[in-house]
Amino acid sequence: MSSNKPPSKGSEDAEFIAGVRRHQQEQERTYRGRALKMYPHICGRCGREFSGKRLRELTVHHRDHNHDNNPQDGSNWELLCIYCHENEHARYKVADALILGPESSEGMSKPTLSHQPFAGLADLLKEKK
Repeated sequence: MSSNKPPSKGSEDAEFIAGVRRHQQEQERTYRGRALKMYPHICGRCGREFSGKRLRELTVHHRDHNHDNNPQDGSNWELLCIYCHENEHARYKVADALILGPESSEGMSKPTLSHQPFAGLADLLKEKK
């Protein structure tokens, strides 16, 4: 005969703590977990500090944009908040769009500048002397 008693409060707490520890160990095996252990919980761009539930807003940015490059010393990582991380990637998208143009690099050359705002500056400076 088995009893149909609900589990005691102590066993529920022990299961919860064991689950938290398992989750923590799994996170420490990922590069995010390792980065959070290595670096202070501060955004590398805006300097905001993160703790508790807000720690999930702190992301690991790969400096060379290669997510497969995860050296053990963390030299390719920096912690950025979700806003600064998005801004960082948006800057690269804008730069790519300016360099490559809307049709990517398919048969297109890089744009050249036609306007030279300081072209006559040397002549103007010579006239004043």
